[in-house]
Amino acid sequence: QVQLVESGGGLVQPGGSLRLSCAASGSIFSIYAMGWYRQAPGKQRELVATITNGGTPDYGDSVKGRFTISRDNAKNTVYLQMNSLKPEDTAVYYCNAATLQLAVLDNYWGQGTQVTVSS
Repeated sequence: QVQLVESGGGLVQPGGSLRLSCAASGSIFSIYAMGWYRQAPGKQRELVATITNGGTPDYGDSVKGRFTISRDNAKNTVYLQMNSLKPEDTAVYYCNAATLQLAVLDNYWGQGTQVTVSS
């Protein structure tokens, strides 16, 4: 089992910045990648960014060049730096941990944190 605790959401004006954090605990040895997904009202959950244990990032097309994902392995924490925020970035952001243990793949999710971009 992996537990994820997110923080850092809030209200920001267009063009502003926010940083999200997600701390993992529990069976962290089984995690091979962590990331962020988001879901806006009436829309499907979509990829924002992921990062592997080796530090290789991947981004959704809509955030490339504006968002940066990073991780601190010593703290078992992943961060999402969001710059040049747009109203369309408004959503609930969910932290994700992908795990592999005894040849079984699994996914764990945080409780979600609201990000609202509005003037």
